[in-house]
Amino acid sequence: MNAHLEAEALFFQGNQHMKAGETIEAEECFRQALLRNPEFAEALTNLGLLREQAGAMEEAEACYRQALAIHPDAQTLLNLGAMLLARKSFAEAEAVNRHALQLAPDSPAAWSNQGVLFACMKREGEAEQCYRTALALNGSYANARFNLSYILLRQGRFEEGWYHLQARKWVDILGKYFTCPQWCGESLIGKSVVIGFEAGHGDMIQFCRYAVMLKERGAAWISLICHPDLTSLFATLPGVDEVHSLQNMPAPKWDVWTLPLSLPHYCHTRLDNIPAPIPYLTADPLKVAKWAALLPASGLRVGLAWKGNPRFENDADRSLPSLAMLAPLGHVSELQFVSLQKGAGEEKATNPPAGLSLLALGSAMTDFADTAAVMSHLDLIITVDTAVAHLAGAMGVKCWLLLPDYRPDWRWLAERTDSPWYPKQMRLFRQPPGGGWPSVIAMLVEALVCWRNERTHREGEFAGNVVPRVR
Repeated sequence: MNAHLEAEALFFQGNQHMKAGETIEAEECFRQALLRNPEFAEALTNLGLLREQAGAMEEAEACYRQALAIHPDAQTLLNLGAMLLARKSFAEAEAVNRHALQLAPDSPAAWSNQGVLFACMKREGEAEQCYRTALALNGSYANARFNLSYILLRQGRFEEGWYHLQARKWVDILGKYFTCPQWCGESLIGKSVVIGFEAGHGDMIQFCRYAVMLKERGAAWISLICHPDLTSLFATLPGVDEVHSLQNMPAPKWDVWTLPLSLPHYCHTRLDNIPAPIPYLTADPLKVAKWAALLPASGLRVGLAWKGNPRFENDADRSLPSLAMLAPLGHVSELQFVSLQKGAGEEKATNPPAGLSLLALGSAMTDFADTAAVMSHLDLIITVDTAVAHLAGAMGVKCWLLLPDYRPDWRWLAERTDSPWYPKQMRLFRQPPGGGWPSVIAMLVEALVCWRNERTHREGEFAGNVVPRVR
């Protein structure tokens, strides 16, 4: 067998390993194929993809560019364009994507990828047009529908936005587990319903509010499946009859199933009728009593959370680089700061920056029921875009949310400083155009001073009286 035929055989063997998730074996096959045929562009592209997935971005880019020098190919260009976008090389990514469109003008993937780029650049009109072009070419192309939903929902165009959001992967994933039909808005009178889990903790907390609406529509029994550390918290949720952990899911036994992020679509939620029965989550009284003894007895109590899940695609932008960014908050007197940070960054609370006195509670909080109990004692929460914000909102605790300029989440809409999902108690602090946290922190300090003065004045009016803590 000559070298080129051997390379072909190794290439196809590598593809089989890729399909099986055997990345080490696949990579070795592609490398061996390239030893026999250094001009094998397809093997270079696949090797580049594997190196990208392994986080070796420089090697991946070199593979892609070498493959393109041998044979310009739309898929390789799309891979390279996505990599350039990930590191915010917008102009270069746009040029690469346009080259891909020249080679494959009828490719829905090429149009959708260009739309993602434009959306990241805040060129939302062009992004929308790209997504719609992709859908005109293939009306069932899920990526374009899903990407389009984010544009529409961010703009408050809920009717079409919720519809396109049904193209997300979780609908198919959970549909393979449940044996009963998916609920699509029909009558629920006398039926048992299971609300399956999806996405992150914050998504579950935000959309679990719809359980009570399903009961109002006549559902006889509602089960909720959620992340393990949400089960105790969701036991207090109105409308839910039983809560199961996704790690201990029972055998399917329901009449219909649905997903949290599908409920706004089938309940016909629009910007002017968002259900906000705040509070819809409450803390366990026993846990509330337990945590009372561990918190500061005086002063205004302010909870802090500065990092989200590092696996989230936009975490580098939504999370603060370090706890040190919040050091200026310590200059505001009469405040008692409490760390709500769990996971990434949790250990930093035990050694806060100079001037920021911080009570570290993260290691003692075992689940979100504990977090809720701590929150019930706080006057204000300051957090980046994580589940902490949604829990504060669901409990009716005053919350100041810090948002990035680059790819802020759709649920906070565009340019608003409030949230209709959590009216009255949620305030949004957005980065200026181009990003950067220093100006946001400066605004926080100023707002904290005003808030402290207002609270001190208000509580001074009640001096000598026994009054509840007011948020």
